[in-house]
Amino acid sequence: MKTTLFFLGLASVATAAPRKDGFQQAEHVANALGARNVSTTGTKIILDNDWNTAGFIPYLLALEAGWDVLGLVGDTGDSWALQTSLHGLATLEAGDLSSCIPVYKGSDYPLVNTPELFQEWENLHGDLPWQGAFAPENLTAEALGNNPTSGDPAKIVKAAFHEGFPRGTLAGNNSAAWMVEQVRKYPGQVMISSGGALTNIALAVRLDPEFASLAKGLVVMGGYLDVTLLQTSGSVLQADLSSDINFKIDPEGAKIALTADFPSITIVSNAANQVMSTQDFLDEVYEVQTPYTKLFHEYYGTEFPFWDETAMFSVLESSNVLNSTAFYLDVDVSYASPYYGNIIGYQEALKPRAQNLQKVNFISEIDSNKLKTTMKHALQYPKTCSDLA
Repeated sequence: MKTTLFFLGLASVATAAPRKDGFQQAEHVANALGARNVSTTGTKIILDNDWNTAGFIPYLLALEAGWDVLGLVGDTGDSWALQTSLHGLATLEAGDLSSCIPVYKGSDYPLVNTPELFQEWENLHGDLPWQGAFAPENLTAEALGNNPTSGDPAKIVKAAFHEGFPRGTLAGNNSAAWMVEQVRKYPGQVMISSGGALTNIALAVRLDPEFASLAKGLVVMGGYLDVTLLQTSGSVLQADLSSDINFKIDPEGAKIALTADFPSITIVSNAANQVMSTQDFLDEVYEVQTPYTKLFHEYYGTEFPFWDETAMFSVLESSNVLNSTAFYLDVDVSYASPYYGNIIGYQEALKPRAQNLQKVNFISEIDSNKLKTTMKHALQYPKTCSDLA
């Protein structure tokens, strides 16, 4: 999920985590999550995302639907994985959810890509309108409250935590292994949601050849199709709305994840641009004041659509989707290609024979009014750990 740049000055910093690396020991995690009761039946979900100050709505939607949120994973997408993981923890703390939902840090780097390779690819093929974590390091922007890019992946910029710096600690940095463990613990019940790069999911696929088949499914925000013409006219922001940083930052990870044998794969990209954030909607949601409606009102902004929210919404109920199509999907992993990281779709008769591509459900339209109504209720009346005990 792309984030609005905040040039707001240094934010106040809450108590720092007990350990400098932001992690706690496994036995402390077990104790902290002792109040949580996970049902043995029903849908469960792991949400992997490049979390930020206002990025909490996907897990609120899942909780609103009665799904068990097993945990969050932070990936390197809009910023480095450590920064995004800590944002995930901080937003859980804002809503009294951190004691029953753990956060695991994902891989610092994509499978192949680095800031240097990414920027050299741009020299060859043109700049992307949004560069995410691999934008050139900008210390001035960091001092003004923006998340870190390039440079040291272990850097934590506390000024970017407009929701407050987390008081607790991360559950661990072995996110791929943890996801494998959860899918094996609840076979056929765990939906995997990706709102950022697919690196950690690809690592889980490679760790366990049965990981994908034992999951309930995979839903991905990303994979724009046939948008090249849209990127040639209008503003850079218009081009940004149809760009694909989630796949561009780790094309190889995207290919591994999307060619794995998940029982179902849902792609939400073009349709994720359907519903824009507006000031009227921000104000409407804030009519009921909660920590989440306050953060949403102050920091979501009106530049971007509800990308990750639309992806999450699309899999909660089949009636939420008004139009979709199915085809076989591949990801371009040729570094020399100007379409490195873009998806390619095939019909059955023309799909490559030398690859085992998967058929995906490509969402074209969702019920936009229902999305906003569902988001509004989830934000105004969010679940807490006491509700989940």
